[in-house]
Amino acid sequence: MFAQDHMILIAAAKDTFSGMHSFNSFDSAVLITYFTALAILTVYGLHKGWLVYNYLRWRRNVPRVATDPTEWPAVTIQLPFYNERYVVERLLDAVARIDYPRRLLDIQVLDDSTDDTQQVARFHVKRWQKRGLPVRYFHRGNRAGFKSGNLAEGLKYATGEFVAHFDADFVPEPDFLRRTLPYFQNPKIAVVQARWTYLNGNFSVLTEVQSMMQNGHFTIEQGARSRSGAFFNFNGTAGIWRRAAIDDAGGWQHDTLTEDTDLSYRAQLRGWRFLYLPYIECPSELPIEMNAFKAQQSRWSKGLIQTAKKLLPRILLSDAPVRAKFEAFFHLTAPLTAPVMVILSVLLLPATLVRFHQGRFQSVWIDAPGIISSLAIVAFYVVSQQSLHPREWKRLLLFLPLLMALGIGLSVSNAKAVLEAILGVKSDFVRTPKYNIDGKSGAWYAKQYWSPAGWVPFVEIAFGLYYVYGLISMLRMGNYRMVPFLLLFVSGFLYIGVVSLAQRWWGQLRQRTQRAPSSEPQPAAPAEVTIPQLSEVERLP
Repeated sequence: MFAQDHMILIAAAKDTFSGMHSFNSFDSAVLITYFTALAILTVYGLHKGWLVYNYLRWRRNVPRVATDPTEWPAVTIQLPFYNERYVVERLLDAVARIDYPRRLLDIQVLDDSTDDTQQVARFHVKRWQKRGLPVRYFHRGNRAGFKSGNLAEGLKYATGEFVAHFDADFVPEPDFLRRTLPYFQNPKIAVVQARWTYLNGNFSVLTEVQSMMQNGHFTIEQGARSRSGAFFNFNGTAGIWRRAAIDDAGGWQHDTLTEDTDLSYRAQLRGWRFLYLPYIECPSELPIEMNAFKAQQSRWSKGLIQTAKKLLPRILLSDAPVRAKFEAFFHLTAPLTAPVMVILSVLLLPATLVRFHQGRFQSVWIDAPGIISSLAIVAFYVVSQQSLHPREWKRLLLFLPLLMALGIGLSVSNAKAVLEAILGVKSDFVRTPKYNIDGKSGAWYAKQYWSPAGWVPFVEIAFGLYYVYGLISMLRMGNYRMVPFLLLFVSGFLYIGVVSLAQRWWGQLRQRTQRAPSSEPQPAAPAEVTIPQLSEVERLP
């Protein structure tokens, strides 16, 4: 029955579009909507090429290494936590190794946790207090304002002139403060942002692709915007704020899910300057579970649109330079490409059938802008990888097709987040679980902090199967030109959807298996974090 219906569809398409090429109203609606979506995606794709151009044009405009100040300033280090039992010790140990006079440090562990992370954090704070580290533990009775509310509450008790931020999954180097603080001798500098690197970038295919995505952002986007004098954002961690700039810009506010971007634009509208230092690195941990990765991307997408609704009119009406307004528009509205990609995904196959007998020249000419913008996106990642990894960038580009497919597959979950932001639907700040994974070692399936899969993977799988059908149709019709393009849609939607469900179900199965009694030998479960007792700190040397 399937084969019969399939052949009827192909025959109908050939009969309909041979000869006079006349279009009915449905065909016209499909093509108009399809090309409108394609035009929007093309504009944003070409903007990626514009960023590459500016990155290369201003490549020499990098801040010089600053000389040490005659007197080092007092610094507050804020470490926000929420249910991070696996990484508390790693972060506190890294902060304790920072090479800076302890009399000038004020370290705040800002713990909003609702689980035994509280016990772990209190223990390690006590441990380091006993060794003379100036660290204090704060715990709120609620999560009002989520991360931004946590930072704002800690700021009430901060003693430093500058405030450094490290999320739970980061591991700052010992020289971080001594390398970044000298740039604040310029009184107009509000933020110094370092570049993220990745402890587990080669853990899996997913983390390899994520590292390429993040490297594109930090190398090209942040590099081009900062070098050309446009606005750019503090990335929420691995950076330092001047306390006076936070206060002057109105402080941390929690009406968006990207509180870092919100505060960044408000500060730059007040005339403060930001510095991005790509040669100062801060290692971090990438999400290794698909649903956690999708939740992170959705939070960023929703937060950017919320920030656009809040600040973009103010930015466009300000006296900021045109290049700053231009970049702010494309930066804050970039997530809008997700629902547009969903529309394109729905209409691509019908539009292809409508145009099947237009002729090769017309078909290629009409799609040319989209092809050019795709090449601009490829250049975006090629240049970023070549800049960071001049010796191995060609190997890393083997992951480029999957990166493109992953971007397509993410469109469903990101589109949902964007629509929620547009409609004003509120949601909690869903933090990304961290499992203390370094390199290729470590396991995650038996640990806590699973991200729910929800209904979105079923939609993604449906899209994937839709494109499998479309791929078969194109092969039978002899339209081989569309095959590579359709393969990206098939692999992107099916990879994300299937892995989202498989990881969730597999993890639940393993956890149930390990809890269930059995006479058969079971593989050793990954080591859980030890939950210490506060009384144990008294026995520490």
